[in-house]
Amino acid sequence: MAVEQEITTESKNNAIDLIVAMVVDELAHDMDLSSTDLLPRFISSQTGKLLYEEGSKLWWSGPSDIAEMYKTEIAK
Repeated sequence: MAVEQEITTESKNNAIDLIVAMVVDELAHDMDLSSTDLLPRFISSQTGKLLYEEGSKLWWSGPSDIAEMYKTEIAK
């Protein structure tokens, strides 16, 4: 994809970090938890790890989709 080739690794990492912040904020609100407490849980989850895997392209998804994916993961 042409757009993907134009995005630098630094830009991808910045986008992922921003998405993580948005996902954690949404989850913290929905789950009535502190963002500070939730962040390490999210990062160490399968969803969080998948988000940082280059090939997954999960970072192209919206924060709400990723938050729902995490909720499904922890419900199992």
